[in-house]
Amino acid sequence: MRMANPSGFALLLKKAPLVGAFFVGAIWQLPALAFCPLPEQPQRVAVRQVVDGDTLRLNDGRSVRLIGINAPEIGRKGRTSEPYAEAAKRRLQALVKASDGQVGLVPGVEAKDKYGRTLAHIYGKRGDNFEAVLLSEGLGYRVAVAPNVSLAGCQQDAEQAARAVRAGLWRQSPVQRDRYIQQSGFAVIGGKIQGIQRNRGGVWLELDDALVLQVPARLQRNFPASFFDNLKGRQVEARGWVLDRSRKGGLQPGQRRWVLPLTDPSMLERTSD
Repeated sequence: MRMANPSGFALLLKKAPLVGAFFVGAIWQLPALAFCPLPEQPQRVAVRQVVDGDTLRLNDGRSVRLIGINAPEIGRKGRTSEPYAEAAKRRLQALVKASDGQVGLVPGVEAKDKYGRTLAHIYGKRGDNFEAVLLSEGLGYRVAVAPNVSLAGCQQDAEQAARAVRAGLWRQSPVQRDRYIQQSGFAVIGGKIQGIQRNRGGVWLELDDALVLQVPARLQRNFPASFFDNLKGRQVEARGWVLDRSRKGGLQPGQRRWVLPLTDPSMLERTSD
């Protein structure tokens, strides 16, 4: 993973534009600039409610899912909240409050998700990117889902900052082996690539014993041709939403039970052997 370059802080400060009446006179925050600088023309919106660590509800009725971060789930209907879920929500509430309830919204290339939520990056009045702040404090996992990957690099830097000091979710490593997967859902998985298969469904990377990583055919164009070079036998770290193929009789003979679709090249990283 790439780390933020402290020597570039001064240059970023000089180049940072003051845009729109909402942001004129704003005080730029150094950590925010180190990761994901404010774009030139965000939309000004008012926040009605913070739903959880990665979702806002606006005064105009829109529900906004922050791009590039997956915060721990808050327990509902009698379920227990995941670790740091409440902390992530409180931190996002504090960021909104510090911005007087008015934030800058930059919609993604893909503007909505399958639930009808607006997909966007959110900025405070001082230019701080909310996703980067949360990631840098270990209050969510970095995710990259094409085509909304314009800030994948700086968000990766933000998460690495948290990992380096074992903040929040990284206090104890969440990286697990495939043999310990018990249910569908988001996970960070470490292991060795045992084999690579290609068919009409895409590219399939067999990881250890129970999981296969899938690069869907529709997303293969986003993966450089060299991406798969010398990958067999390498230790990797993959992240994404694990699916259970045994549900509803979907598991075929010889198939691995768990599949994790890769939504962007940055969702798979080579690690030391």
